[in-house]
Amino acid sequence: MLRRTFLTLLPAALAAGCAAHKPEELLGSALMAASIGDISGNHAIFVATTRKRSDDPNKVFDGERSAALSFARVNVTVPKSHESGKIERKSRGNSNDPSKYFMASEIAGYDSETKFLLALNTDTAARGGRVMVFVHGYNTGFDDAVYRLTQIVHDSGYPGTPLLFSWASGASTTGYVYDKESAAAARDQLEETLRLLARGSARRIDIVAHSMGTWVTMEALRQLAIKGNRTLGGKLGDVVLASPDIDVDVFKSQMRRYGKPDKPFIVLLSDDDRALRLSSMIAGSQPRVGDYKNAAQDLTSYGVTVVDMSGVKAGDSFNHTKFADNPELVALLGKRLREDDGYASDRDVTDRINQVNHEIKAGLL
Repeated sequence: MLRRTFLTLLPAALAAGCAAHKPEELLGSALMAASIGDISGNHAIFVATTRKRSDDPNKVFDGERSAALSFARVNVTVPKSHESGKIERKSRGNSNDPSKYFMASEIAGYDSETKFLLALNTDTAARGGRVMVFVHGYNTGFDDAVYRLTQIVHDSGYPGTPLLFSWASGASTTGYVYDKESAAAARDQLEETLRLLARGSARRIDIVAHSMGTWVTMEALRQLAIKGNRTLGGKLGDVVLASPDIDVDVFKSQMRRYGKPDKPFIVLLSDDDRALRLSSMIAGSQPRVGDYKNAAQDLTSYGVTVVDMSGVKAGDSFNHTKFADNPELVALLGKRLREDDGYASDRDVTDRINQVNHEIKAGLL
């Protein structure tokens, strides 16, 4: 009876882990006209994905896996009425009104890696030479991933080029195992994407990963280290691991293989993360890095800086996306990422993140 109850409640509980609704059209029907004054921002989101193209051209990519990477660029507008930390999505039946909702207005596909890199280099050069790679988590459709990255870039004020690495999440509340295997299948393609960026004109590559996406990220970085290129030729900037859905012992193994990073990786955790509590139950009650109570004492020797967000107000009841949906925290994250002393002489990440810890303890977040 207990097992039956657990299995019944588990899908609903994990639904809040990353995205909470079924994938929808990214490109709707005709957009309503909106004046410049109604729009707060217009963002070009570059995309590298292991998803298959959807049969519905308006959804663009679906949750099926592809062995090959696909490349695209999506233009997304943010309404003037936007509140920091939120993603204003239109509900079914409502008009495609850019003055009220996040709206994807245009998508361009690239039929070769060369053409994609050329477009990316042009954008990067215009934005100071920095790229942020975002790797989403479990239960996330392509539309949700695009809009989440747009919200992070907009609310944080990140000045560089945003690139979404979207692995083939099935975006289903019952698809945890499918997503875990899709994440495993995507690690080589994330490594390939990071190598591609390093060959381009970017002088600094920041990585922000969330939930199950942190596992994909750590695996790709581990593989780069094994092959002798763990810093991407000196271009690797900040690595932010938000609410990592990684077994603690697995994370330690990954860090041992990677080696102590030149700049400490930033781990954002919260011991009230209910989504990771459920993930731990699936994994035989093994602790996840994202809600590990002893992280500060146990993980810092591996070269990570731990930021404890426990008690910080979240935008969802599962406390799993605080890094993005808490207005003060996403602003502080952006402030740290915006600081740029040059990738070869960056001030120690610890100095920047200690201020976040101080403000949390002082009750400012």
